[in-house]
Amino acid sequence: MSVAPHLQLPPTDRVLSSRTGWTRAHWEATADRMLDALTPYATPGFAQYRLPGRGSWSGVVSDGLEGFARSFLLAACRIAGAGGAVDPSLTERYAAGLAAGTDPGSGEAWPRLTDCSQQMVEAASVAVALHETRPWIWDRLDAGVQERVVDWFSGFVGGRTWDNNWRLFQVVSEQFLASVGAPYSRSDIEGGLDRIEDWYVGDGWYTDGDGRNFDYYVGWAMHLYPLLWARIAGPDGDGGRAAVYRERLSRFLEDYQHFFGSDGAPVHQGRSLTYRFAALAPVWMGALADCTPLAPGLTRRLASGTLRHFAERGAPDERGLLTLGWYDTFLPTTQPYSGPASPYWASKGFLGLLLPADHAVWTERELPLPVEESDTYTALPAPGWLLHGTRHDGIVRLVNHGSDHNPPAPAPADADPDLGAGEDDPHYAKLGYSTATAPESAPHALARTVDGHLALVAPDGTPSRRRRIHPLRCEDRVAASWSAARLPGDERAYRIGTTSVLHGPWEIRVHRVESPEGAVVREGGHAVADRTSPFASSGPDWALARTAEGLTSAVVALYGWDGGADGAAVARDVESNAYGPHSAVPYLRSAPHPGGRSVHVSLVVLSRGSVHPEALRTAVRVRVDGDAAVLTFLDGSRVEV
Repeated sequence: MSVAPHLQLPPTDRVLSSRTGWTRAHWEATADRMLDALTPYATPGFAQYRLPGRGSWSGVVSDGLEGFARSFLLAACRIAGAGGAVDPSLTERYAAGLAAGTDPGSGEAWPRLTDCSQQMVEAASVAVALHETRPWIWDRLDAGVQERVVDWFSGFVGGRTWDNNWRLFQVVSEQFLASVGAPYSRSDIEGGLDRIEDWYVGDGWYTDGDGRNFDYYVGWAMHLYPLLWARIAGPDGDGGRAAVYRERLSRFLEDYQHFFGSDGAPVHQGRSLTYRFAALAPVWMGALADCTPLAPGLTRRLASGTLRHFAERGAPDERGLLTLGWYDTFLPTTQPYSGPASPYWASKGFLGLLLPADHAVWTERELPLPVEESDTYTALPAPGWLLHGTRHDGIVRLVNHGSDHNPPAPAPADADPDLGAGEDDPHYAKLGYSTATAPESAPHALARTVDGHLALVAPDGTPSRRRRIHPLRCEDRVAASWSAARLPGDERAYRIGTTSVLHGPWEIRVHRVESPEGAVVREGGHAVADRTSPFASSGPDWALARTAEGLTSAVVALYGWDGGADGAAVARDVESNAYGPHSAVPYLRSAPHPGGRSVHVSLVVLSRGSVHPEALRTAVRVRVDGDAAVLTFLDGSRVEV
C-alpha cells in the first residue's frame, strides 16, 4: 500500500521505527489533518459538525453534537499533548463551540441531557476533553459560559442511563462536575462503578452489560472510562479503585496484544467497528496509567501499525474524513445509532499523544508484534475465544465459542432460552473471525448465512441460525460450545455441538448434529473479499476461494459429509463485505439427513500461503467411535473430542 500521500506525512524513520516507519510526528500530522478537515462542516459558532453521510436515529442536531464532542476528544489529545503549543485556532474553535452549544439562543444549542439520550455518550467525551485541556480551555472560558456548561452537564445528576457501558458516561461526567466545584451525585458515581463489578468475569475481561457481550467495548469503554475517571478524580479521590482497574487492564493487555495482525489490522468482530483504531484505546491507557505489561517499543509498534493500516486503506479518506465503514463507506458495519460523526470515537486511538514527547513509548525503538516472532495460540476462557496467529502470513484468527450479544438467560417470555432473543448478528454469531476477513453482513446476504456457520438447511433453502452460544470448554488449543437450531414449520429446537481444534495454521471443527429428516448440513469457511471477483475452485469434498492478492479460504471434508458431486461449492456475493465489493465463501454440504444424530468433521483454512485442499484431506485422520472423535495429525499428535 502507499503511505497515505493525502495526509502529507513526514518522512518515515526506519531507525527508530523499523517496522512501521512512523513516529510521534506522524501521529500529530494525522491528527492535524483530521481536525482541519472537519472545519468546512462546522456550524457558524462551531458547536456542531454536520458531516456528510447517513444520519442516525437521533436526528441531525444530536449528530452535530456528536461531531463536536468526538472530535473535541481528538483535539484535546493534540492540545494537551503539545502543552497547548498548537495553532491557536484549534483551541479557539472548541472554546467557541462550548459557548454556542450551551447557549439556547445561539441557533445551534445542544439537546439537553435526558434519560438514556444519545447526548449522554457525547457528554462523556466533552467531560474528558475539558479535563485534559483545562489550562487552555476551561480555565479561560468566560464565567457565564462555565455556568452554562455546568448546567448542561447537570442533566446527568440523578439521571438514568442504559445498563451497560453507558453507566460510565455518567461516572466521568459527574466526576468532572465535582472537579470544578459544581453539584453532582456521589451515589451516581459510586453506583456506576459498583455496577461494572457485576460484569467483570476475570482475566481482565468484562462483558458489556448482562449477557455474553464480548467485543471491543471491553477495551475502549469498560477498561478506558474507569481509568479516565481516575485521572479526573485524582489519586486522593479514587478510593483505591484505580489500583484495581490498573491491575485488570494489565492482565487484559497480556492477551489483547494478540488481536492484531502483522499488517496492523485488528480482528474484525463485534459492533461499532466503524470506530476502527479506537481499538488502540486500552493499549495507550496502559501506558498512560503506567500499568501496561507491553514494552514501550511494542506499544508504539502495535499502535502505529494499526493507525498506518487504516490510513493506507482510506481511513481517513482523501478529504481527511472518517466515513461510516471499515476502510471506505460500508453501512452494514454500522448500527442504527451510528451517525456521520460516529466514526470519530476513533479519537480514543490518539490517547498516546497525552504522553510527553520524551516518554519511552515515543523514544524507544519499535519491537515486533507476537505474531511477527512466532506462531501464537491464546485461549481466552472468559469470552470463550481461541486466538491463533501464523508468523508466515501475519494473520490472526479468532475462533468464537462464547460471544453472542444476546440477553442473558432466562430470556424474555417471547424468546426461547436456548435460542436467544432476536436475530443472529453476523459480527457475533460466526464461528470464525480474523484480521484479514470480515463476515458477510449486508442485509441481502444474511438470508443465506453461509460463512463461518454450521447450519441445518430446510428443503426450502432456509438455514438455521446460531444465536445463543452455550460455552463448554476453552483451554490450550481446544474450544467447544453448543447452540440450538430451529427450522421453519418445526417447533423442535435441534442441538448442534461444535468443538474447534487448532493445529498449525488449521482449525479442525468437529460437529455433533441433531437434525430432522430431509435437512441438509452445511458448513461455511471464511469469506474473502476484494475489488475483483475471487478465484473459486472445488472438488467433491473441498472448496476454495482466493483473492487476487493471494488470500485463500478453504474448507475440506474430513468425515461425515458424503455430499457427492454437490458436496462442496463456493458462494459468491457483491457489496456484502467490508473488505471489498466482491466476496466468496467456500462451503461443504451433506446429502439430505436421515434424521437423528450425526458427526461431521471439517478442516478450515485461511492463509496467504499456498493451499492444496486435496493434500489436506490426508493431513488429519479421523476416527469416530460412539461419543468420541479422535483426530490424529501427521506429526503423531492426537486429540480426542
